[in-house]
Amino acid sequence: MILERFRLDGKVALVTGASRGIGLGIAKALAEAGAQVVASSRTPRPEAIAEIEAAGGGRKVHYMQADMENLAAPGALITSVVEQVGRLDVLVNNAGVAKHGETDAFAWADYRRLMTINLDSLFLSCQAALEPMRAAGGGVILNIGSISGLISNVPQPQAAYNASKAAVHMLTKSLASDYAEAGIRVNAIAPGYIDTDMTAGGLADPVWGPVWREMTPMHRAGTVEEIAAGALFLCSPASSYVTGEVMVIDGGYTTR
Repeated sequence: MILERFRLDGKVALVTGASRGIGLGIAKALAEAGAQVVASSRTPRPEAIAEIEAAGGGRKVHYMQADMENLAAPGALITSVVEQVGRLDVLVNNAGVAKHGETDAFAWADYRRLMTINLDSLFLSCQAALEPMRAAGGGVILNIGSISGLISNVPQPQAAYNASKAAVHMLTKSLASDYAEAGIRVNAIAPGYIDTDMTAGGLADPVWGPVWREMTPMHRAGTVEEIAAGALFLCSPASSYVTGEVMVIDGGYTTR
């Protein structure tokens, strides 16, 4: 009964940055697999919650607003989930921002915002989730990294963003090693160029877009559903022997 191993019935899954793009796609996939989804984002989007509920067959979605630029938010969010929903089985750290720019002119404020949201808040979310998961006998953490944590993208300059995602990958591996005996699995996904609001400008750019597609062996951007399918695997019992991995979903970009 392999397909049953992809089910998440009775599990509580928190997805940050769940109001659009990859986060919304993952939340819908987890809901469809039977999870009780808690969706969080900086800006509420009722239409996104409706989509997640529809994917879950009408199952109610709990929404909790959180701005991950506020470093008090991750811990407060995890505490609220445990107190209000009763448990936390799956944590998907998807909230993130992107910023391009030449390093020699990159503003310190932009650098700090990238690191605060992409790395610091993610670390704090993981930290806050460890104790309730350990007390429950285990859990799953999925961090959304990027191929930018593995390679240096061109033609856009983005050293700061790349560094933030590389740190996410190493944090993932370290936590997986440290907490495997507690029954907590920690993995990451490194998406390539995915067709979302965040990448729309770059994909439409007359210089960047053609380069991105040409450097991808499949010559296209990926879809949110393709990332969500990988996320469901890593969040479900189907991947029960997988921890510390960075799953690359990039149409072959990093093979070259």
